[in-house]
Amino acid sequence: MSIFYILIGISHFFISEWYMQIIPPIFPFKLELVYISGFFEILFGFLLIFKRVRFIISWLIILLLIAVYPSNIYLAISNGQALNISPFIAWLRLPLQFVFIFVAYWHSKD
Repeated sequence: MSIFYILIGISHFFISEWYMQIIPPIFPFKLELVYISGFFEILFGFLLIFKRVRFIISWLIILLLIAVYPSNIYLAISNGQALNISPFIAWLRLPLQFVFIFVAYWHSKD
């Protein structure tokens, strides 16, 4: 899970335009939001390595996943048009986010 979040976080800095497309139009400062979420994904991914802080970091990841959920909702409501993907994949991202939340919760039990 640590490597996953570090890699996803790094991708926020290299393909930020891709992430910006799924931020709902109501949110300003899209590039900044992408960079902030990427920074925290890298930070949290790195900190997951340390058992001493894993509980709190797992819960911070859960909060981060909830915070970015509006982007998944926006993608689903647009039927994938925000990223030019199929409606099936766009809607699949909604329950998939709960899988990531469960995995983060499971890691909090270490």
